[in-house]
Amino acid sequence: MKRILPVFIAALALLFSLPGWAAATITIVNGDGPGVGFNDATTVAPVGGNTGTTLGAQRLNAFQAAAGKWGATLTSTVPIRILATWQALPCDAGGAVLGSAGALEVFRDFPGAPQAHAWFSKAETNKYVGEDVDPDTADIRARFNIDLGKPGCLTGSPFYLGLDNKHGAQIDLVTVLEHEFAHGLGFQTYTDDETGEQLEGYPSIWDYFLLDTGTGKLWKDMSDAERVASAVKSGKLVWNGANVKAAAQTVLQQGTPVLTVLAPASVAGVIQVGTAAFGPPLASPGVTGEVMPVVDTPDGRGLACDPLSANNAAAVSGHIALIDRGTCTFVIKVKNAQNAGAIGVIIADNAPGAPPPGLGGADPSIAIPAVRITFDDGQRLKAALATRSRAHSGVFANLGVNLAIRAGTDAAGRVLMYAPNPNQPGSSVSHYDTSAFPNQLMEPAINGDLSHDVAPPRDLTFPLLRDIGW
Repeated sequence: MKRILPVFIAALALLFSLPGWAAATITIVNGDGPGVGFNDATTVAPVGGNTGTTLGAQRLNAFQAAAGKWGATLTSTVPIRILATWQALPCDAGGAVLGSAGALEVFRDFPGAPQAHAWFSKAETNKYVGEDVDPDTADIRARFNIDLGKPGCLTGSPFYLGLDNKHGAQIDLVTVLEHEFAHGLGFQTYTDDETGEQLEGYPSIWDYFLLDTGTGKLWKDMSDAERVASAVKSGKLVWNGANVKAAAQTVLQQGTPVLTVLAPASVAGVIQVGTAAFGPPLASPGVTGEVMPVVDTPDGRGLACDPLSANNAAAVSGHIALIDRGTCTFVIKVKNAQNAGAIGVIIADNAPGAPPPGLGGADPSIAIPAVRITFDDGQRLKAALATRSRAHSGVFANLGVNLAIRAGTDAAGRVLMYAPNPNQPGSSVSHYDTSAFPNQLMEPAINGDLSHDVAPPRDLTFPLLRDIGW
């Protein structure tokens, strides 16, 4: 058995435990000082089923609600202890770190370990050992933003402390807590996704299920450099666990917006897209046509910021127009292509990055579909178009919803993991991809439409924890 012990900060104070009826008992360890966080005696009115009459009591009740959800879901005879504090975290008027949590210690090769030579969270280790392997150390360390909603810190958007999820424009604390507790339970890799280095040369249990479909390799079998490259392969990094794959068939919506290149074979396949806020939504069977580029600048780009020339109009009429991002708005580009007779538009990004964001803007007169693709995918399409004649390119594609692919999975039904380019430390790899729909608890940002569920038929968090042994 081996453990890693990070710096242990806050002094332990009062303990709050959940009732013994849960499948696992989760204890909140209050690490706050007098008058701070859980100990804040400011008088408040009950809200949304939270009967606390002080700010500190309401915060504690929200923690207990989130811990209760996980306690009723997990199975362990060993109490799970979460050391929690309220403190200032990075924030400004436009955004904020809501909270963070993670395992305080990780262990490998302990008695009963479901996988040899792999790191597990302390809470999961305790489950298999049958006792607390380090009684002097909590299992999970959690910190939450005490300044949220105050001037200069996501001003006017505080935590909602009600337990009924009727948060409106506020940020639902119970949802945030459930998300962060999941990380502490093991919903994360302990391998460094920026350097690719494994902890003391051993993979996390996470790395046994993280698959790069571009190389066909699991993270546990890669070199450090391969893991660094894999961490930014949006659309190519998937979870290869049986429980998540099976649950996705009922949790995730059937059908996902894609650009499907049908020919030639050299570029055929499914390409990730960002959808447009204007024009008709992508549908099935969608719009199929030959892709023709707009070329209206001396350097060979096609910006379509002005009405298309006669040659460009003749090229795109009845076809799908490929246009470069830049200079003018997406709405102007698409409207000019529509006026020239295009049946759809592909906007190729002008700088590397993935996944492709959506197309913003509004114009009720736009009646053709439009999508955005990455710079790299755009370059591949342009290479295929380079040998075109004036009238034909030989590149055929479909803009639509692929009903064979669920929203947030690959073509094989495996759930996509968050792998943006450039890498986002703290978010990359250890979350589900943002393309999942319905939105999932373990996406990198908290969405306002989340429920308090952590398991099917609404959520895929618990199936992943089951895959790693919970």
